[in-house]
Amino acid sequence: MTDDTNRRAWEPILARLEQRRAASRQMGGAERLERHHGRGKLDARQRIDALFDPGTFAELGAFTGATENAADALVAGLGRIDGRPALAGVEDFTVLGGSIGTGAADKRYRLAQLARQERVPLVFMLEGAGHRLTNKASGRKPNDLQALAELSGVVPMVCLVLGPSAGHGALTAPLSDFVVMTPDSQLFSAGPPLVKDAIGEDVTKEDLGGPQVHVDVSGVAHNLARDDADAIATARRYLSYFPANAWTGPPAVVDGPDTGPRRLDDLLDLIPPNPRTPYPMRAVVERLVDAGSMLEVQPSFGAAIVTALARLGGRSVAIVANDPSVRAGTVDTAAAEKAAHFIDVAGAFHLPCILLADNPGVMAGTQAERAGALRAVARMFAAQHRLRSPKLHVTVRKAFGFGSSIMGMNPFDSQTISLSFPAITLGALPASGGAASAKLTAEEAAQIAQEQSAAAFRSASGMGYDDVIDPRDLRNALLHGLTLSENRSRGPFRPVRHAGILP
Repeated sequence: MTDDTNRRAWEPILARLEQRRAASRQMGGAERLERHHGRGKLDARQRIDALFDPGTFAELGAFTGATENAADALVAGLGRIDGRPALAGVEDFTVLGGSIGTGAADKRYRLAQLARQERVPLVFMLEGAGHRLTNKASGRKPNDLQALAELSGVVPMVCLVLGPSAGHGALTAPLSDFVVMTPDSQLFSAGPPLVKDAIGEDVTKEDLGGPQVHVDVSGVAHNLARDDADAIATARRYLSYFPANAWTGPPAVVDGPDTGPRRLDDLLDLIPPNPRTPYPMRAVVERLVDAGSMLEVQPSFGAAIVTALARLGGRSVAIVANDPSVRAGTVDTAAAEKAAHFIDVAGAFHLPCILLADNPGVMAGTQAERAGALRAVARMFAAQHRLRSPKLHVTVRKAFGFGSSIMGMNPFDSQTISLSFPAITLGALPASGGAASAKLTAEEAAQIAQEQSAAAFRSASGMGYDDVIDPRDLRNALLHGLTLSENRSRGPFRPVRHAGILP
């Protein structure tokens, strides 16, 4: 056969291929796409294009499912995020409500399998109805949730909830490291009709699983974005602090703006020496880190502790800080649960962890006990104790009882460096309340108060602290601590595995 003959023979084959490919790219058709866009939302292919660097997306599994179900309601593939390879799957709500068919289920598993095999981050975007009602039983086979559980701590996983997400698909969120919701999104194990049928409860989808439930109350989701584009930008920014996988170290910004040492003169104006006077810890963290580098994680949940990703001297760091402007910084169940998860994620990917302590202890009272505060703070303590990445502790003003231990203040707890401001107060209990419960005299109470307020130098005299610093030198002192940990921060690295069960 001549070359022309070969080419002519290929033409109908390639035409059918292009026809099938074009059909898979049509999503739910012009009418459904117009309706979707009319709600101010990006469609699945616009979302995946916004996630990856321009021109880097390559689709996987375009031909899964029936021909009439474009890409089986899941657009998936690989690309680059800030120049680094990553994988993503995006539910397409315009095709059968984004429900999970058997082909899409296989595709989801394939994404997780590839993420583990190739050691690259994985992003899911949810807007779907869970498993498709018309699915036929397919026998014994692995599923994507099993694969996601195996991925935990191996590669970074991000989940964006951009519309209603129910059932099997919704479980992707709590299995991920970082979850972002948009204002018109919902997460639930079962939607309102099933809730009505099962337990007789009438509830809207917003009240059942909207951001006011999962961002503010349950803590299942971490951050709230303004819209689809903002959520995707947040995902890209979040991943910029992390390595591609647990075998590599976090990225650093070399010679970036504001990466050098500097004094924080305005901390003296911001932080009152009086431990009873509140101040906003977020403002302290913003001044401490490289300019513009702070990304707070879960700002609306467990607000007594600030958890933030940032850069310090160009290096990615995780910051856990008590906030005295919220109930004096008292650690409650939500704050401890938030911090424990955040520390686990930071440790899994070898980010140095900076702990800024300023709290009167763990939340007391019947409500706190019934909410499991003791278990939550025990888990937080175990998480920070298990850290194998550099750990830098600073006692800012006060730490009482177990409130000091969960913030990494205990000596011999693998701190790279342990620091204190000069006017701190330490003790088993605040002298004001503890003296009454112990039935101390006024003279005894005054003596204890004096001893507690002299804690910085008393502890430093026995190397309980490596140094007592001027608050204005906080950034520079932490930069010195990061310098000390440079050899460890070069690796080699491997996934963190712990024996034992967390509380």
